[in-house]
Amino acid sequence: MIVGIVGLGLIGGSLAKSIKERTSYRVLGFDIDDETMLKAKMSGAIDDELTSVSISQCDVLLLAISPRALIQYVKDHADRISSNTIVVDMCGVKRNVCSVLAPLAAEHGFIFVGGHPMAGTENAGFDNSSSHLFRNASMILTPGDAIGIGVLDGLKEFFLELGFSKIVFSSPEEHDRTISYTSQLAHIASSAFIKSPTALIHSGFSAGSFKDMTRVAKLDENMWTELFFDNPDFLTDELDLYIYNLTQYLNALKRRDPEEMCMLLREGRIQKAKTENE
Repeated sequence: MIVGIVGLGLIGGSLAKSIKERTSYRVLGFDIDDETMLKAKMSGAIDDELTSVSISQCDVLLLAISPRALIQYVKDHADRISSNTIVVDMCGVKRNVCSVLAPLAAEHGFIFVGGHPMAGTENAGFDNSSSHLFRNASMILTPGDAIGIGVLDGLKEFFLELGFSKIVFSSPEEHDRTISYTSQLAHIASSAFIKSPTALIHSGFSAGSFKDMTRVAKLDENMWTELFFDNPDFLTDELDLYIYNLTQYLNALKRRDPEEMCMLLREGRIQKAKTENE
């Protein structure tokens, strides 16, 4: 099998390394950065460059770049993608991507399935990619109604080969609603939290909680801004609720009301316990 990968950053590079380590598949890769391409070739993460000619040879085409760039790439190469190719995007939002690529795939005769690997680190780029990034992670797939069970079974087997422990099937809307909370809100909260002047004098006064809260503040602001504005409705709802909940804690402090604070903390502890039981 031949796998093409567009974008060889943290996710795309890790996909390439996982495929080469765990399978005998041939990997063709492309990145706009020449240094990244050289590193990918020299490290053995890819076998050769993915070109406008070799793209037609791919059995699976994985797209690991930002939504707008990804959509433009598929538009530019749609005529060259084989009807036997399964195209899977790796974007953190699904509605905008799927609404464009699903009809484009139908028009040009190839297969498209939305995807989102639930894995990552605060450090981006090929240098930080790893063949173990997807170990025990879940892979979300958002197939359209026309996608056959054989295609989905094949993709499930493929991603499990790469180290994923769970395949989750979802609709694009359900994905974007849930991810607005589990990922996007978390990045906003971390970015806002680190802006306190106290963060600059934390040395010797911080431990696990500080590291957990600030880890993802080290983000790519351009990519995350694009993701936020591709999902503004669900993210706004979650941010409104988060601000409302924070205000309850603030008000309890201002009123010097320990009973109210204790109740709020208890509610949070109980909610956390519920999430651990699922």
